[in-house]
Amino acid sequence: MTELEGAAGPDASRTVDLCALEEVPPGAMRSFDPDGDGQLVLVANVDGRLHATAGVCTHHYADLGQGFLMGDTIMCALHQARFSLLDGEVLDPPAEEPLAVYPVRVEAGRVLVELPQG
Repeated sequence: MTELEGAAGPDASRTVDLCALEEVPPGAMRSFDPDGDGQLVLVANVDGRLHATAGVCTHHYADLGQGFLMGDTIMCALHQARFSLLDGEVLDPPAEEPLAVYPVRVEAGRVLVELPQG
């Protein structure tokens, strides 16, 4: 994973190179820890369209990459909270807080995600 330059300021973001596109084929999802601090980012490939969200369930610390990808939703394996990959909204409890959603794109076969600074 490589961090690319981003803007400065209070709403600053940074572009992080997470992986090669073939590491997240259609129908798959994968968690990444871009800073090595446990703040996971989930990348899911739904029919060739990539989605990136916070990779930890907002109900209880659980890696969403260990959960279940169902269409454009993700279900946490721990307590079955379900979230929309489109906007991060909670679709099924016990979670009450939505997931952060991040812009994601592919350049030169690499998956790049825009994350907040810090």
